[in-house]
Amino acid sequence: MKLLTIDTSTSTCSVALTTGGKLVSEYLLNLEKTLVSRLIRAIETTLDATGVGMDDLDGIGVALGPGSFTGLRVGVATAKGLALAAGKPLTGFSSLAMLAMNLPWSAHPVCPMFDAKKKEVYTALYECRGYPVPIIADCAVSPEEMLKRIEGPAIFVGEGALVYRELIIDRLGERAMFAPPSADLPRASQGALLAGAAFSRGDIIPPAALVPRYIRASEAELAKRKRDSA
Repeated sequence: MKLLTIDTSTSTCSVALTTGGKLVSEYLLNLEKTLVSRLIRAIETTLDATGVGMDDLDGIGVALGPGSFTGLRVGVATAKGLALAAGKPLTGFSSLAMLAMNLPWSAHPVCPMFDAKKKEVYTALYECRGYPVPIIADCAVSPEEMLKRIEGPAIFVGEGALVYRELIIDRLGERAMFAPPSADLPRASQGALLAGAAFSRGDIIPPAALVPRYIRASEAELAKRKRDSA
């Protein structure tokens, strides 16, 4: 199966092309620049470099979140537009599970973390003996609350783990381990494995039903709720 996989759940823009689970090409850029222009350029570069056209694809996968509200909207909207234009099936996957995939066959549970701002993290706890299996489901919580839920040793990965490294060490001590810097960026090539598994299960999502999984309300939604309750 020839898949185009997209991730824009953080400031990292990543696009991968895989064939039969084998990575053919991956574009990854971790810069604070306009996401829309970066993503379109990344897709064009990936397809042009491999000589693959949209008609050659068998499907499109995209990270659904949690993560940046703006980033997720851009990634999901782009994936939906491409799928509709080319008539290709769509599927989605957890961006935290994708990040946890950077540490396969780990001896200890993996705790991916994105900085959600407002003193919170998007996080989860996965057993990574193959595809990630959630021990603690994707959530948006304070890092202190998440650390209370972790009973044994865990491996922390992601930019959120870097932001709260001192706190994690203070609370867990020797039970806290950290992934190497090369593993802290989410990669579409890992998401492609999750997308491929989803397609093999028949988990195809109609474009109209494909929406980001924000987990928590946006600023606009919180403001509206405040106005409505006033």
